[in-house]
Amino acid sequence: MSDRSAADPLAVLALLAVPWSVQTFAGARPPTFVFAWGLVTVDPFAVTFLWDFLLRYTRGLPPYITAWPLSVGSYLLALASAAGGYALGREDPRVTAGLLAAAGVAQLTLARGFAFQPGRTAWPLGTVACLAVAWWVYR
Repeated sequence: MSDRSAADPLAVLALLAVPWSVQTFAGARPPTFVFAWGLVTVDPFAVTFLWDFLLRYTRGLPPYITAWPLSVGSYLLALASAAGGYALGREDPRVTAGLLAAAGVAQLTLARGFAFQPGRTAWPLGTVACLAVAWWVYR
């Protein structure tokens, strides 16, 4: 157990602003951004929140899509661990770092699944961001 600073949970919280996966398409179609909280398309601009996606649009989707809510669940547990560590003055950084690593690996699984589709490339920014925060803050 170790004491943590206020910057630690803020670094984990900042991962909400990072696109966890960027899907680019052949034929000059605009990209789709997958965040922890939802999907964003730019042309036309649209936002689909994760809960809408899970409750309305999941029928018939490939199994790798389940990596998205799994990564978000791991991320939310990491955020709770970081916030609790700061609020209570005690945290096991291995737990928070492990949860961030799990979120990053799950997000990589999602990006990999998207990348195997013809004409699509997936950039797993969330994997890089989660692992970077885990290493930088909790090393």
